[in-house]
Order: sequence, then structure tokens, then C-alpha cells
Amino acid sequence: MTSDGKKRNAITRESILALLSDTEVAKVSRAEDSRRLIEGDEYVDLENLSAGVRQVHASSPPGAGHLLPRSAVSDSTWLKIVRAVAG
Repeated sequence: MTSDGKKRNAITRESILALLSDTEVAKVSRAEDSRRLIEGDEYVDLENLSAGVRQVHASSPPGAGHLLPRSAVSDSTWLKIVRAVAG
């Protein structure tokens, strides 16, 4: 990835995190530490936002990364995130 690509990804990651309330940021921090997503959970990988909204499948669990699970944010925040990553 070029430095421009990294910079654009970092800015996008920051803009996604800016959509979260303080309480949601705390939940996301705990979720990143525990990595306890189960099959069917939706998430976005903050290091790979171009992949969009993903869903956990037992046959292909998410790799290491900064995951933002849907369960860590409110429905209204999730909708904002979905719109942002859709582009």
C-alpha cells in the first residue's frame, strides 16, 4: 500500500471512530481486546474498511485487526458506519 493509501485509510478509520459516542468507544476497545465474535456477527475491520461490512462465518473467522462489531454500537451509529463504508 502506498503512503497515500495508508493516509487515506487512517483518515477514514478516524472518521469512523468519530461517529461513536464515548460509551461506544469504550465498548469497541473492550471488543477489540476480547475478539469474541460469534458466527453471524456483523463487523467492520478498521484496518480494511474497503472490505465493507463483513459477517463472521465459522469456516472463515476474521483475522487479527481492529474490529468494530455491530454489537458494540447503537443501531443509529451502525447505520452511519454502514453508509460511510459503502462510500
